[in-house]
Order: sequence, then C-alpha cells, then structure tokens
Amino acid sequence: MADVRKHIVFHGRVQGVGFRYTAKCLARALDLTGWVRNDWEGTVTMEIQGSEVLINKLLKGLNGGHFISIEWMDTKEIPLEEEQKFTVKM
Repeated sequence: MADVRKHIVFHGRVQGVGFRYTAKCLARALDLTGWVRNDWEGTVTMEIQGSEVLINKLLKGLNGGHFISIEWMDTKEIPLEEEQKFTVKM
C-alpha cells in the first residue's frame, strides 16, 4: 500500500484539550510522520504521512478523545516529504 500525505485543518474544540500531545502519541505509535501545530484562529493544522489505513486509525483515535471535539476537517492530499518522525510545531 502506497503512502500518502494529507494536510488537515481541524475545527471545533481542538485547542487546550491535549490535541497535539494525543496526535503526537498516536502518530508515533502508528509509525506515521509529519507535524501538528495550533493556529491563531483556534484551529489545529496537521500534515500526516503514511498509509491511508493508519492515518484513518489516527483520526479515529483523535475523535475518541474525552475532551477533543472535532466538528469538521478540511483535508487535501499533498506531495510526500522526506522526514523521520512526527513533531509538534510551536
């Protein structure tokens, strides 16, 4: 199965609820690469790379968080990048 890279903007209650930490833990456990950051307007942006199946597992795990409430996501596929791990951008 070929890898994909997605640029996702999350809307809802996604800041101040452990979203970035949860995303990092899930991504690293699933061996996905990319990054996540808070945006000034209250959204969270993520670029995530790996198999579509594992990315969907990560998204399901994020949606199952007790405090995280994703109302909707803007998603687009983007070109793959060379990287070694998943990080949190400040």
